[in-house]
Amino acid sequence: MAVSEEECSSANSRSSSSTSSSSSSSHFLSKCVLRGSVLLHVLSAHLRSPSSNDIVFAKEKSIELVIIGEDGIVQSVCEQPVYGTIKDIAVLPWNDRFRGRNPQMLGKDLLVVVSDSGKLSVLSFCNEMHKFFPVTQVQLSSPGNSRGQLARMLAIDSSGCFIAASAYVDRLAMFSVSMSGGSDIIDKKIVYPPENDDDVNAARVQKNSISGTIWSMSFISQDPNQSKGHNPILAVVINRSGAVLNELLLLGWNIREQDIYVISQYVEDGPLVLSIAEVPHSYGFAFLFREGDAILMDLRDANNPYCVYRTSPNFLSNVVDEANFVQESSKGCDLSRVLQVDDEGGLFNVAACALLELSDLDPMCIDGDKYNVNVTRKFVCSWSWEPWNVKNQRMIISADTGEYFMIEIIFNPDGIKVQESECLYKGLPCKALLWVEGGFLAALVDMGDGMVLKMENGTLHYISPIQTIAPVLDMSVVDYHDEKHDQMFACCGVAPEGSLRIIRSGITVEKLLQTAPIYQGITGTWTLRMKMTDTYHSFLVLSFVEETRVLSVGLSFTDVTDSVGFQPDVSTLACGVVNDGMLVQIHKSAVRLCLPTQGAHSDGVPLPSPVCTSWFPENMSISLGAVGHNLIVVSSSNPCFIFILGIRMYSVHHYEIYEMQHLRLQNELSCISIPQNRFEKKVTGFPNSLVDESSVPALPFGVDISNIFVIGTHKPSVEILSLAPSEGLRVLASGAISLTNTLGTAISGCIPQDVRLVLVDRLYVLSGLRNGMLLRFEWPTASRMPSSVVPQSPVDWLSVSTDTVLSSVSAANSYGRQVYTTKLSENIKDKFPVDLQLIAIRRIGITPVFLVPLSDSLDGDIIVLSDRPWLLHTARHSLSYTSISFQSSTHVTPVCYVECPKGILFVAENCLHLVEMVHSKRLNVQKLQLGGTPRRVFYHSESRLLIVMRTNLSDDTCSSDICCVDPLSGSVLSSFKLEFGETGKSMELMRVGSEQVLLVGTSLSSGSAIMPCGEAESTKGRLIVLCLENVQNSDSGSMTFSSKAGSSSLRASPFHEIVGYAAEQLSSSSLCSSPDDTSCDGIKLEETEAWQFRLAFSMPWPGMVLAICPYLDRYFLASAGNAFYLCGFPHENSQRVKKWAVARMRFTITSLTTHFTRIVVGDCRDGILFYDYNEDSKKLQQLYCDPYQRLVGDCILMDVNTAVVSDRKGSIAVLSCADYLEDTASPECNLTVSCAYYMGEIAMSIKKGSFSYKLPADDALKGGDGSIDFTQNGIIVSTLLGSVITFIPISRLQGLDQACTL
Repeated sequence: MAVSEEECSSANSRSSSSTSSSSSSSHFLSKCVLRGSVLLHVLSAHLRSPSSNDIVFAKEKSIELVIIGEDGIVQSVCEQPVYGTIKDIAVLPWNDRFRGRNPQMLGKDLLVVVSDSGKLSVLSFCNEMHKFFPVTQVQLSSPGNSRGQLARMLAIDSSGCFIAASAYVDRLAMFSVSMSGGSDIIDKKIVYPPENDDDVNAARVQKNSISGTIWSMSFISQDPNQSKGHNPILAVVINRSGAVLNELLLLGWNIREQDIYVISQYVEDGPLVLSIAEVPHSYGFAFLFREGDAILMDLRDANNPYCVYRTSPNFLSNVVDEANFVQESSKGCDLSRVLQVDDEGGLFNVAACALLELSDLDPMCIDGDKYNVNVTRKFVCSWSWEPWNVKNQRMIISADTGEYFMIEIIFNPDGIKVQESECLYKGLPCKALLWVEGGFLAALVDMGDGMVLKMENGTLHYISPIQTIAPVLDMSVVDYHDEKHDQMFACCGVAPEGSLRIIRSGITVEKLLQTAPIYQGITGTWTLRMKMTDTYHSFLVLSFVEETRVLSVGLSFTDVTDSVGFQPDVSTLACGVVNDGMLVQIHKSAVRLCLPTQGAHSDGVPLPSPVCTSWFPENMSISLGAVGHNLIVVSSSNPCFIFILGIRMYSVHHYEIYEMQHLRLQNELSCISIPQNRFEKKVTGFPNSLVDESSVPALPFGVDISNIFVIGTHKPSVEILSLAPSEGLRVLASGAISLTNTLGTAISGCIPQDVRLVLVDRLYVLSGLRNGMLLRFEWPTASRMPSSVVPQSPVDWLSVSTDTVLSSVSAANSYGRQVYTTKLSENIKDKFPVDLQLIAIRRIGITPVFLVPLSDSLDGDIIVLSDRPWLLHTARHSLSYTSISFQSSTHVTPVCYVECPKGILFVAENCLHLVEMVHSKRLNVQKLQLGGTPRRVFYHSESRLLIVMRTNLSDDTCSSDICCVDPLSGSVLSSFKLEFGETGKSMELMRVGSEQVLLVGTSLSSGSAIMPCGEAESTKGRLIVLCLENVQNSDSGSMTFSSKAGSSSLRASPFHEIVGYAAEQLSSSSLCSSPDDTSCDGIKLEETEAWQFRLAFSMPWPGMVLAICPYLDRYFLASAGNAFYLCGFPHENSQRVKKWAVARMRFTITSLTTHFTRIVVGDCRDGILFYDYNEDSKKLQQLYCDPYQRLVGDCILMDVNTAVVSDRKGSIAVLSCADYLEDTASPECNLTVSCAYYMGEIAMSIKKGSFSYKLPADDALKGGDGSIDFTQNGIIVSTLLGSVITFIPISRLQGLDQACTL
């Protein structure tokens, strides 16, 4: 049964209780984790208010309301699932006839939708409920997808007075909109032909006058000053049976007589007419789009239609030699209708075709050469008129070659003038196009991401993508990097838009404010408080390439740069609050101390201008800086110096920056971080927190948090420095970063980009590197402070006095770090500097990693910013990460004020985005562009790489390959190319002896593998065995961490990652036997290891290998047409393959799956069959058979008695053989359907397990008991429309309520 997205649903059992544990479940909980993303239609309307410019994306199973911002980014307003499959959708514009109706609908447009339910629905958007509600519904025909169903195509009069709905052939209906204020918005209707002879509203016309296939239709508006009456005129492009050319049919509806009649017919020799589009505000003009050209028709006199303009020959009639992308995407369509406009208004819909039964062409085949149809004429795929242009009408059209043109119609007193443009943009052909306000165009691409284009200076420019992941051809759900939460790697799209998508849990952000894209060249962002103890921020500092601006934080961000005192004509390197009311700006030439005026802040100095003083380095430039409480640290690069600066006061409002100490450095600094001396005991707000709030963090013995700071160097290393008045600057701890490959060569890019000190249970140093990696260093255990000396309260050792007086300045106050005067004994001093231990390594991204704390607390959360943002949670014993549901950003800073206490400001696409993280979770989808069509994907745990099979490559030497892909960057690291003309069909991983091999099945024949009757075509294939090997002698070989003298030592973390949304990968080897065992020489990092394929075995195969599957850890199964073979590797030798047994079916085999000794075979007609293999007799024996015919999409075994199977009609079923004993079972129709569920979407891949969109700590935080085992009994399904659906077995109805809460 079809169930709405927001609801938990169950599929009831259809059989008696079963004895097996799996089949005993009488209900399955189905949850749509990710909605289908196929965008079929796009339209614009005033839905939320008479002045709102809303955009609607119509998908097959849902309607999404979006807007396009000033930056060209599509922003979703809401998405609402629907029952059934949307066939067409159109806007019913506001009309004065509605004024007597509901006042809430005044001035608002309505949506008209037809679906496979057979109903015509009129929808209105409710702002209070934030969703669409049906105003009225009309039953047009019975539910289904028949050719005669009146729910295929819509046309609406531009005045909003009439609606037309058509079937594929012979039938149409017209409706008039009610003028009264009654409850029914539909006044009159007429259906042709009548459903029964007694229908008084039936049209009285001859049957042969409209019979034929309806390709396109449009109402022709009439001049209200000249028209007599209100009878509508409908223009229909129709193809009569056996006719070579299509004809234009003008139909009239005599409302008073309830009569549909033919006004005139128009047929012209020449190209085939494909579709018709009315010219808005023209009263009687329309374009006929034909193969190779377009003609403008004058239909003002419906009895005498004629052509007034024909496009130039070079406009659309150029010869195209290459294969048309649209035809490559048109699976399963009749070749006689290759150029025909389809039910979606331009391109044939693949998902709808796949719902049909087996036809002459395999609807699931996307690799055959049969679809690369060479066409000799261009034709228009989609078009859109410029909105709100009444005088001169401009239209942008998309040709099937991916070219975009513009046609402008100028109505002059002396006649009509038509202007044609040159090509405005070259890309992919789009199936739907919408021109919206602001010059933006939304273009929907078939089986790929759509685009937002913008018209500027007479041409179109690409602005942003409209993401869609459909079709999902395969998926792999893994616990990537042992993160304790699922991530899905999905094969999405087809050539040339094929890609891998990474789907993971994320934190939702609520967008509060977005500026225009006017902030180009931002180099840094900071938020500052006026006083150290202030709760809210007062200033936002924006640094640009050659200037700095300071804005006040509040409801309106006002420029207060002059009142604050920052130098505006320089780029700021760092800034901060050194003490109450004292702001510091660091730029390359000076360090500037500013006291803002009361014009900038109420607590400012009562002077007309800010008080400023500066410190200048001698003959050098400042490269880095940091500001802390009573401390300023800056460094230079050439020569390399570090300066420690303080502040001293001579009189009121008279301060000076002075140099406390400077040192020459051996290595240039790369980053500086000064802790803000605040520790806040976290309050989680959850009753069962994973953090022990009663615990007190322990500092290493001899370390005072109030006088230390952290630096990163180009050595590379991270170091903790201490500043003491008696000893000056000294190094307390150092952690060298020595990342080398197998040849001992240092890995590039390991210089720290940012460092932070974290105090949670123990002292950590977090370092983000320039190569996208994140490191965690820890103080050695041996140097921890004895428990008898540990302060009883964090206040005892974290408090800082601000009225310190240093003896070096007489009769003046100096603001510098207060340090404890307790002297360390000599044996304690000898322990410094200590070597920091590298505890954890994690590659966050592929760009430099920045660490931005959300608060001044040492245990506060941190935003980790690389090529995508992450939220790092500081928790006891671990650091955990969660993906933030926001776009790639260059800078980020927290913004806290009264109206927005938890704001975060991102800089992305030259815009400032003020957002707030909310507790709700969502899925993040990351795109890795691959090219070609990715067909199969596996996660190789040993190499931590993705193994992907691709087809439809544009390579001249091959069209299909097997490649290794880096899951972070998406780069192809190695590839095994198949032979020219060979196509990969199936792929599986299995272990042979001590090595893991890849089994690949291919096709050496072109065309489909299946006959129309379901039997197998005569084809050839090849079986390939590949070994994936680590290349040890490569320059880019495996990265290791070596324990060298003077470098940081390595050991395993003594703690388990109890919390981790994306917990870091521990840098410990499996060879280490205990946490204290440091004898392990090195740790392998997966990101830079070199892996390549080695051909171990290859042999011809008597058919396409559409399915392949391991069996009993020593055999494998491979199909060939209607037969499947059981093969093995003699003596565990991957270079030899032997066939042990063979079994034959009646029809072509489409899937193979196994569980222990049980084998399940799925074909294209008989459904699934259970087999066993007798090793003694070396024979395959059929045990059970499917009771129904089904074209199997995919199948998986839950246990030896229970199988879950999907068909290509959108259903999924659970079949069981547990009610039968094998010795008495009949081989005919003896499987029992335990449970069945109609999804309405074709499941392309079924995997055992589950995919949770919740964060992994949610269950513990909510006190869940975890009584439902999702991973063992659940299944996860991906569909052709891009949906991800999970099914969880529930043994009793009492468990349904608990499951729905998840």
